[in-house]
Amino acid sequence: MGNSMDYFGETHRMLRQTTAKFVEKEIKPYVEDWEEAGEFPRDLFRKAAEVGILGVSYPEEWTGMLTDLFHEVVVTEELTRSGSGGVAAGLMSHGIALPPILALGNQEQKQRFIPPVLRGEKIAALGITEPGGGSDVASINTRAVRDGDYYVINGSKTMITSGCRADFVTMAVRTGEPGHKGVSLIVVETKSPGFSISKKLRKMGWWASDTAEMALNDVRVPAENLLGEEGSGFYGIMHNFQKERLYLALMANTTAELALEHSIDYARRREAFGRPIIGFQVTRHKLVDMAVLVEVSKEFTYRIASRIQAGENMVKEISMAKIFSADICQRVCDAAVQIHGGYGFMREYPVERLFRDSRILSIGGGTTEIMKEIISRLML
Repeated sequence: MGNSMDYFGETHRMLRQTTAKFVEKEIKPYVEDWEEAGEFPRDLFRKAAEVGILGVSYPEEWTGMLTDLFHEVVVTEELTRSGSGGVAAGLMSHGIALPPILALGNQEQKQRFIPPVLRGEKIAALGITEPGGGSDVASINTRAVRDGDYYVINGSKTMITSGCRADFVTMAVRTGEPGHKGVSLIVVETKSPGFSISKKLRKMGWWASDTAEMALNDVRVPAENLLGEEGSGFYGIMHNFQKERLYLALMANTTAELALEHSIDYARRREAFGRPIIGFQVTRHKLVDMAVLVEVSKEFTYRIASRIQAGENMVKEISMAKIFSADICQRVCDAAVQIHGGYGFMREYPVERLFRDSRILSIGGGTTEIMKEIISRLML
């Protein structure tokens, strides 16, 4: 659609081609089956690693690639173009699980946890949300108590993307006082005794990503798995949110763009009263309205990404982009279903899934309401 060439250079275009080819061959033919199964094969991580998709934005010494934020933009967009938000979210769950290790971890921890994930051998998940609270990170209850060379952890986590199959979880725990100063991050290996998946959650959308509720019952984790100092977890989590919100905004824009493309295609083919429905002004104008929203949202998101890339603090603006793009995505997907009429309600048409998948985007990574709180604090 739009010309966003100023953000993307030659290496970005090459990566886009590689990722698009990967999606075409390794994902698209199987999306229906994986959606029904509630997960995709573990082997997909290895295949994605082989073509370099998992290693984007990690230090060159591990990946052999020099990349920037817009390489991540490209991968996020192309994976979302598979038409399954679940596959995109699940395959890239390390995108939120590894940055805290990169930001707070020591050399030994980085070396131990990160390369196996980038090679597609291990799956990493981020464990923050708890049954009693979601977006309010400062009120985490899962408790880690120091016992010699170990921490003993008790508590539960829920809505954890890739949680059913993760080999380790970058987990927020309470090591100290109430409030954000008492929160720490620790890497918990899921094969530890006392760690269990209490249930695999069934969701409205993102079916192809496995989502877990976890229970930790006296789980002993080596103290050397603590990231940074005790009490520095909140910083690690906040540091992560800026990127997570960017990913979600990109997913929202791409999902909306896909819904628009399917709608244009359908409106050209579908006939009513003896002519294609694109022949009716009401349809054409609806498509134009959708296109305007998608274009503005994409450009706004790219602009903020380029400023994050330049090292600016964009917490307020990325929160705005997340609100805006998630809202646009829901509106555009809703309009797409309407244009499809009865077929928009049928699972065999892609817009039905896009509509369902769009709903999580104003909730995940911090709800729209929390985004507004953050913005108001920074603005007023």
